[in-house]
Amino acid sequence: MNIIASDSPIYEGLANMLEGYDCPAILVSVDYQILAINQLYREEFGDVPLQKKRRCFEVSHGYSVPCDEAGEDCPLSATLQSGHKERVLHIHQTPRGKEHVAVEMLPIHDSQGKLLFFVELLRAISVASTGKANNKLVGASKSFNQMLEKVTRVSPSDASVLLLGESGSGKELVANAIHQGSSRAGNALVTLECSGLTDSLFESELFGHIKGSFTGAHSSRTGLVELANGGTLFLDEIGDVPLSMQVKLLRLIETRSFRPVGSSTIKHSHFRLVCATHKNLAQMVKAGEFRQDLYYRINVFPIYVPSLRERQDDLALLISTLLKRLSERKEYHLTDSALQILKRHDFPGNIRELSNILNRAILLSDTNLIDRHTIQESLNIDHELHQQSDRTSSTQEPQFFC
Repeated sequence: MNIIASDSPIYEGLANMLEGYDCPAILVSVDYQILAINQLYREEFGDVPLQKKRRCFEVSHGYSVPCDEAGEDCPLSATLQSGHKERVLHIHQTPRGKEHVAVEMLPIHDSQGKLLFFVELLRAISVASTGKANNKLVGASKSFNQMLEKVTRVSPSDASVLLLGESGSGKELVANAIHQGSSRAGNALVTLECSGLTDSLFESELFGHIKGSFTGAHSSRTGLVELANGGTLFLDEIGDVPLSMQVKLLRLIETRSFRPVGSSTIKHSHFRLVCATHKNLAQMVKAGEFRQDLYYRINVFPIYVPSLRERQDDLALLISTLLKRLSERKEYHLTDSALQILKRHDFPGNIRELSNILNRAILLSDTNLIDRHTIQESLNIDHELHQQSDRTSSTQEPQFFC
């Protein structure tokens, strides 16, 4: 395979072209060698000594072989196979440590269609972290990165998103990441927890009401839909919306118009819709428990949020992050044997359960080093409570009332 000389007009023109991109960019040869970088790359990731003929996988990951040979997706290899630009999400080595980066690979051909170079565009993912960070998605496992790749694709659009996954898996954090990655980030993310709401309460919360519209309405109230104007409306546990209210929700989504309870005035709100549920909505549609037309309205871009069991590689990272969030004044650590106990646990409550266990461990520990006995005691609390509840229910005498 022929390589274009570094002093050729073609090479010089492409190298200068990199400065026209609004993100870090590098020029890569067909054999992975970095030939040029732009100033934004230098500012974001540091300089690359081009005379040393470094290859992209060495600089970005510290690998000695291409990414696809190291167990990751390789954008260059994918572009070679498809013949057009490809996009993947990678974890790159940076001066700040490991960071999530969206990589777009553009093939450059000559007039005869011969492949000459690749232009690699790199955009940092600000809503996620591979380290201890507050208010960010944290993870580095394959299942986490697959989810994050979809989040970064859909965030800049206004498409409705449906988050699917078990309770406690972090769907609200994902909704926040979608909002923060959108053009609406400067406006509000408004959340409505749909579980347990009656028809009247759901309507009042969502659309608002005017004074005197029902018993107890002593003053007018602005609904969440109106508060979400220009921002994002997040409906958590959408599967629990009463069937009788689903038609009103459908009309809201279709027209972006609504009437506060007790009012004849029609209002409008331009919001981005994100919904979440742990239920199987498709089965609910078949059972007649969820409107089919509403299902297709909210299910424009579904994203599966993996459970903690599917993110075993992230467990140690999540533990470090949660310990920091739970105790800002004192830094706690787990022993290796304590970590092994948690690795064997199923976590039916997912990240929410892990947070509870670590919070107990902090309270039960006399030092900042949490050992296996403390973790086991924290796990046993739930087990003992369940056993006590079972014994109580089995021995309790029936009560009779006159």
